[in-house]
Order: sequence, then C-alpha cells, then structure tokens
Amino acid sequence: MKFAHVLTCFAIALGFCNVASAQSSPSVQSARVPVVAAENFYGDVIRQLGGDHVQVTSILNNPDQDPHLFEASPKTARLLQHAALVVYNGADYDPWMEKLLAVSRSSDKRTVIVAAQLVGKKAGDNPHLWYDPSTMPAVAKAVSAYLSSADPSHKSDYDARLAAFLDTLKPIDASVAQMKAHYKGVPVTATEPVFGYMADAIGFEMRNQRFQMAEMNETEPSAADIAAFEKDLRERRVHVLIYNSQATGALTKRLLDVAKDAHVPSVSVTETLPAKKTYQQWMQSQLDALAGALQGWQR
Repeated sequence: MKFAHVLTCFAIALGFCNVASAQSSPSVQSARVPVVAAENFYGDVIRQLGGDHVQVTSILNNPDQDPHLFEASPKTARLLQHAALVVYNGADYDPWMEKLLAVSRSSDKRTVIVAAQLVGKKAGDNPHLWYDPSTMPAVAKAVSAYLSSADPSHKSDYDARLAAFLDTLKPIDASVAQMKAHYKGVPVTATEPVFGYMADAIGFEMRNQRFQMAEMNETEPSAADIAAFEKDLRERRVHVLIYNSQATGALTKRLLDVAKDAHVPSVSVTETLPAKKTYQQWMQSQLDALAGALQGWQR
C-alpha cells in the first residue's frame, strides 16, 4: 500500500480537525460513544455490544473490494478525530491504521484496542484473526470493559449485551466441534490463509501453505509450489479448495478451473463482513458451506 504521498495531507487534515475539536468535543455533541473500527466485522460486534449507546463507523466495509488494496485518505484520518474508541486488527493486516494514529494529535482522548495484542499475535503471524474462535470473545470483553468504564450509567446494559453476545457464539463453537469430530485430519487446501485459524480449529490437514503465504504477501508463488497445488487438485489429494472471493486473480481462477475439472468442491470465504449479515451469521454460513462440501467424504 502507498502511504507516503498522503501522510502530509493527513497531517493537514488532522491539524484542521484539532482546531474544530478544541471548541466542540464529540462526547459533548452526542450521548452516544463514538467508535471507529478499521474492519466492519469488528464494527458489527461493537454495535451488538453497545446498542443505541454507541455510534460506530467501520472503515473497511465493502465486501466486493480486496481489503489489501485499500488506501487511507484524509477523510479516513478525520474519522479518527472524533473517536473515543478505536478498534483494529493489528498483526500488520491494517498498517495504515497505525500510521493514521501516529499522526493524530488526540491520542490522550482516545482508547485503542488491537485484536492482535489481545490474542498474542504479531507481524508475521497469520493476520486473519477474526477466523480464530478465540479472537471475538477477547475483543468483545475488552470493548465491553471500555464501554462500562466510559459510560458507567449503562454498565448493566453492556454486561447483559456481552453475555448475550458470548451466548450467540456457542452455535459456532458447536459447529466447529462437530466438524472436528468428523473431519479432523482431512486434507484440504486454500488459495490464501484467510480461513487458516478456523481450519486449524477444525483440525484439517492444510496443504500448500507456502503457496498461500506467497499469495497473501503478494509475491509470486514458485513454479514448484503451483505445480504441487495443481497436482493435489488433479489427483484429488485434497477434498475441498477454500478460496478468498475478494481476491480472485488469474492464478486463483486457474486453480478453481482445475478443481472444477477434478470434481473437487470449492468453498468461498471473505475477508469482509457481507452486507446484511452479523458476524455470527457470516461465520456460521461459511462453516455450513464447508460442511456441505465435505458431506460426501468418508474415511
């Protein structure tokens, strides 16, 4: 991503916003807690936890766009000026967020929650943390604790909403456990490690991981890795091909064609929450699609 050419614009935009915010604090303007989430799945969870007491803006919210191609703008920077709480993924998934926060002058008025820090992940690890079943409970608890502290008059509501949210994750955990009981050790493959943490939770044998990391890091997979991937599909050494439908370049399309010809089912996953779905519905629908694709498999 290209940041250098816009950082000066950010500084100018932020300086202008600081003048305005000095005269009118966002907490005074509205009884709702202003929150900015870098990714819309975190934004959705925050809305569930805060209800009418929060005003949430999500920066990455287009399910038809490759999030790796996102470039922050002065408009993005201005959003942060009015946020009492900022939530982002970390682990180098959204480095533009760190850059925006670094040039912002209102850090003393803002709380920042980084999902990667909550679950002990860092740059170089698989950054698709929202597919790890342990991530959202940790994020939800941190967000709820902040809201209860910042808005203590509604603490009982926040506590109830947190408990309700954690309950709604139980069917997802049950689906993962059920799939693990049936499909642990089953060889599968993927074009990128987007679904990696969930695949680990299910216990799949994930193949072609060097290829996946190359695709994620936007480097060219080696000819040997491409050949090995295609061989796995043609010889049906894997039972499902998982692909990121937000990043379907020529190589991904080629692998999808090979899988189709070999009668290996393909399952789409996304990096961004689809429109009109909650985080829970999104996760469950993808698990259901995967279970459906594996239905005919037998040990």
